[in-house]
Amino acid sequence: MLTITVSSLSGGQGKTTTALFLGRLLSRQGFTTLMLDSDPQHNLTTYLGFELSPNQPTLLEFLKKTVAPEDCIYPTQDNDNLFLIPADDQLDTVQDYLSNSGVGATLLKRRLSAISQIFQVCIIDAPPQRSQICLTVIGAADFLIIPAEASVKGYGSLVRTLDLLSGLRDVGATNASILGVLPFRDRWFGNTQAQESRAAVDGMRDEVGEKLVLPSIRESERYKQAINKRTTLSQLGYTDLEYPFEILIDKIRTDIGSK
Repeated sequence: MLTITVSSLSGGQGKTTTALFLGRLLSRQGFTTLMLDSDPQHNLTTYLGFELSPNQPTLLEFLKKTVAPEDCIYPTQDNDNLFLIPADDQLDTVQDYLSNSGVGATLLKRRLSAISQIFQVCIIDAPPQRSQICLTVIGAADFLIIPAEASVKGYGSLVRTLDLLSGLRDVGATNASILGVLPFRDRWFGNTQAQESRAAVDGMRDEVGEKLVLPSIRESERYKQAINKRTTLSQLGYTDLEYPFEILIDKIRTDIGSK
């Protein structure tokens, strides 16, 4: 199983949007895909149409190993290849458990090993804070996708995320590589890119190199429409907006083939 964490250390950077559209597209192209919601705000769980009752197992129980792993995995509606380990408000309570475990940064990786033969790809939606949960989802990753708004704030989020990844690598807590940096809400007026967007994307290229900066997710209400209708962009007739995710899937297909 190839594990990909979508992480960026600031809110509003497109993490959940990226995870959601990438997971749906992967599953519709035939990959058995596990989505993992590691954000206590649990937007990914909500966007996938789940309303959990208090007694249903979530990522919290998966991490604490209080139930069997398969009891935390739920099939999604109308998609036989897409599954979810959900989150709810209680996930935040796992922070002390991870901190006191002594192996917090590598705990999720150990838990996922029990189901690694079932799925081809695991997509993790990370929280926006530098927390114990954030450390363990980066520790579990083979690759990171870093969405970053095409703005000064987004550039700062990218730099902080790169610093965290470097620090975790230095202490042997992760072997994750960067799959791509994905500019988010790239603003264009017709054929002209907004000055702030252009400066931010240029800064991203300076940080990670031209090859790692993916085609942008342009500012568009179409993404929100697809999320609200719980469908893909292509099913709404906006296939061109899926181009950044198609590029990512080509990279993922190559990495799966090399494993």
